[in-house]
Amino acid sequence: MNLKKKHYILAINPGSTSTKFAVYENERCVLNKTLRHSVEELSVYADIIEQFGYRKGMIIDALVEAGIEIDRIRHIIGRGGLTYPLESGVYQVDQQMLEHARQGIYGKHASNLGPIIADYIASQIPGARAYIADPVVTDELDPLARITGHPKFEKRSIFHALNQKATARLHARKTGTHYEDLRLIVVHLGGGISVGAHLNGRVVDVNNALDGDGPFSPERSGGLPVGQLIDLCFSGRYSKDEIYRMVVGEGGYVAYLGTNNALDVRKRADDGDRQAQFIEEALTYQVAKCIGEMAAVLSGQVDAILLTGGMAYSDLLVGKIKQRVAFIAPIFVYPGEDELEALAMNALMVARGELACRKYNPRM
Repeated sequence: MNLKKKHYILAINPGSTSTKFAVYENERCVLNKTLRHSVEELSVYADIIEQFGYRKGMIIDALVEAGIEIDRIRHIIGRGGLTYPLESGVYQVDQQMLEHARQGIYGKHASNLGPIIADYIASQIPGARAYIADPVVTDELDPLARITGHPKFEKRSIFHALNQKATARLHARKTGTHYEDLRLIVVHLGGGISVGAHLNGRVVDVNNALDGDGPFSPERSGGLPVGQLIDLCFSGRYSKDEIYRMVVGEGGYVAYLGTNNALDVRKRADDGDRQAQFIEEALTYQVAKCIGEMAAVLSGQVDAILLTGGMAYSDLLVGKIKQRVAFIAPIFVYPGEDELEALAMNALMVARGELACRKYNPRM
């Protein structure tokens, strides 16, 4: 392995109202950009997939404007979307993956554009390859974790796999251990919230952070009372799309407080808004409960609890969670999420031959 050889990597992370991308020369980031998309700009597109041309064009224009020699890039890695379930790892983009991303097999989400944009840019550069890594449908669940209570329903693994895995590996490096030897609970605190039980390098249980499981978040409802939800569905007052938006996009803080901005909620709480204080407290309460559930999954043998994501910057929120779960295991805080770096480092390991690139062979 030649560590001195220069590998140029483009990492792409499409979000609901932004497209983040970065260019790396080995471990060194040479460009990091966030392209913002207003509601008005996106409203002209019927669905997320139709935004492909608009978003990939903005990325290419920004690369040219920054003076990046695009032809030197050989590895383009996108955030993996809602395709069929996969084990964690790096996957080369192929036609089947692209078709499943376009179809939105498990749902419509901006991350579905990750492999599509990566593949297009790679196709314009001789010798370049396109990948995804640790997609949101990463599925390593224990068979017991799949049982829901009725055979017509199976638990789906949809969570912040990229950031959870990257945080767990970062913690292992910082503590001189190996991720594959640890028993961890990793909590991603962002627009969605996921709490995963990591056992020897595999996420054996985790809440579905997208559409109706675990704690509520700034814009998702989390688990809801099933009987009441059934009544609402058949009340004739709401369409299927309206009810789904109650669960994804218009749940959590949005439903209770009219905003998905956790900083705004924190400011309102500081200013004496008692409803903001109460709902914020309820969020930390539900997160702590889910951590307790995952501690039971690991039979109480937990090496550490890791808190990450944008809301982990809030000392107050972190403090409230710590008060309830500190008895379980030591707590470490790794605020924020650098998913672009995580993507780039996965691509670099493939480029150096340290990690094998896997073939998309979904479990349907």
